[in-house]
Amino acid sequence: MTDTSVAAPPERAEAAKPAATREKPPGRAGWFARSALLVLCVLWLIPTIGVLVSSFRAEDLVKTTGWWTALASPLDAAQWTLQNYGDVLLAEGMANSFINSLVVAIPATIIPILMAAFAAYAFAWMDFPGRYVFFVLIVGLLVVPLQVAFIPLLQLYGDLGISRANPFLGVWLAHAGFGMPLAVYILRNYMGSLSREIIESARVDGAGHMGIFWRLIIPLSTPALAAYAIFQFLWVWNDLLVALVFLGGGENSVLTYQLSQLVGTRKTEWHLLTSGAFLTMIVPLIVFFSLQRYFVRGLTAGAVKG
Repeated sequence: MTDTSVAAPPERAEAAKPAATREKPPGRAGWFARSALLVLCVLWLIPTIGVLVSSFRAEDLVKTTGWWTALASPLDAAQWTLQNYGDVLLAEGMANSFINSLVVAIPATIIPILMAAFAAYAFAWMDFPGRYVFFVLIVGLLVVPLQVAFIPLLQLYGDLGISRANPFLGVWLAHAGFGMPLAVYILRNYMGSLSREIIESARVDGAGHMGIFWRLIIPLSTPALAAYAIFQFLWVWNDLLVALVFLGGGENSVLTYQLSQLVGTRKTEWHLLTSGAFLTMIVPLIVFFSLQRYFVRGLTAGAVKG
């Protein structure tokens, strides 16, 4: 007689799974936590929604009624106008400042990412004397704010003629130099958590450090690169003081400077102020929502290695 084994029906196999592997419905604590998070999200979104709605309303409506009244009849065309954005971009000169902010923020984000990626790879996968000491020294620079280096940097830029050659070069270098310690810290921790077997296999196949870096490390480190890019881009985009010191006003002014001028000259014209404020928020929102799926992974991957 031949023994035959009969597979259990899918229903029985599913029922045979241990209870620990099944997803349990949230209890009272879980529902309370979710409700609290929902309330916090709504509270944080209310100011942004108010700015957005007010930026599309006519001046008389903004001054006489609350922004929430527009939500009662959102399809009423008389409630909305694009004139506010036209006035802010053209009459107030924010269109040029918008371009200047992009010119400042994009290179000031890419430069430290590229430089820190090389350094992080060296700290994570190359053996050389004193690498832990150098890593600690670089991370220790996180406690040094850029603002304390304004005078030495301005003197150095003046001696080298950097500000005269390209006014944007000075602010790129300042943001890149002081943004690198955080980039090295995040990228080194992430790269160090990658599988050693993959790196060793590439070395056995004859790949050198440059091949491993560009073909393996950089693609695998996309979450960490995106997480730091969010931090750095938002920091540079929202910066006022550094751009004001190195670029000043006039044709080189950035969006935050122009918005501060708008607040000073248009104190009660809320339809223009809200339009200008939302203009400064558009690009950061696009950057964050485009890269947010990498954000948590990039920050937590190197926390627990196993």
